[in-house]
Amino acid sequence: MSGKGDCWDNAVSESFFATLEKELLSQHAMAPRHVTRARVTRYIDGYYNQRRRHSYLDYVTPLEYELAAA
Repeated sequence: MSGKGDCWDNAVSESFFATLEKELLSQHAMAPRHVTRARVTRYIDGYYNQRRRHSYLDYVTPLEYELAAA
């Protein structure tokens, strides 16, 4: 096991999967794998990476952050 803040720390991935479960998966009944895969892909590409505000980016969307940095 690594120490806090080390490159092997998996807090970022744990945070993402907790958010995914809370915001998407807990709202829908169990579905076949291909339906769930499509929902997760649509969530990540269409919402999480585009419109969801991230605390790491000072509560702006990734799109707004990239536009401000350009």
